[in-house]
Amino acid sequence: MIEKTSSVIHDKRIKRILEYNEDAKQITIGDQRFYQRKAKIFYPSVTYVLSYFPKGKFFENWMKDVGHNSDIIAKKAADEGTETHNAIEDFLNGKEIVWINEYGKANHSLIVWQMILRFANFWNTIKPRLIATEQHIFSDKYQYAGTIDLVVEIDGKIWLLDIKTSNSLHTSYDLQLGAYAQAWNENFDTPIENTGIIWLKSPSRKPDSSGKKLQGDGWALKVPHNPYQDNLLSFLKVYDIFKLENPEMKPYSEKYPTSVKLES
Repeated sequence: MIEKTSSVIHDKRIKRILEYNEDAKQITIGDQRFYQRKAKIFYPSVTYVLSYFPKGKFFENWMKDVGHNSDIIAKKAADEGTETHNAIEDFLNGKEIVWINEYGKANHSLIVWQMILRFANFWNTIKPRLIATEQHIFSDKYQYAGTIDLVVEIDGKIWLLDIKTSNSLHTSYDLQLGAYAQAWNENFDTPIENTGIIWLKSPSRKPDSSGKKLQGDGWALKVPHNPYQDNLLSFLKVYDIFKLENPEMKPYSEKYPTSVKLES
């Protein structure tokens, strides 16, 4: 396997196998994502399972409108999300995030920089206590895995938070939070009390005057309507469909030689 810190592969078009430690190995091949729990035992990621969740009429209409451009638009949005998440991870690790470098070149696009600023505003306004970030978690009870964006303490309560950079919020996000909360509670002594989404493309433009909502200029902390236990049950129903379509429950992989020459 290729270590996370390896410099062997730089081409983003090549899907890498990422190894984090002996017990938790993340494998990304095409659109499939599995976490290796033990030798030859693979758990699908929560997000991969939820790719089987119906995307709704709005998504179908959007696909008809944009046609072949959908892949380009989706990739651009995914790249912006990844870049924003990486910058946020650096921010939480105490690094200063700089937009314009010493040569006058922008390190981030305007939309990514706006989302970075919104997260910084959320963090510096709410001032949560960071418990974990980018935490790999496993549910051995239900046999799935994933990576949690944030676990924090806000006003004495433990929150599991997911950062979203999409233009709208989808029902599947609530199911994702429910699955993550279950996996966290299986493995840690500090139970999750609340779940939420830090939405960095919120239409809100200022703090909530009533004080009931946590929001600011372009960001909002959105709380699911249902408790995480109910969202977990809905996730497990989607998981049943996933298992019908993927009975082998293992990643697809290919091996390639790293050199080739003319045979005599």
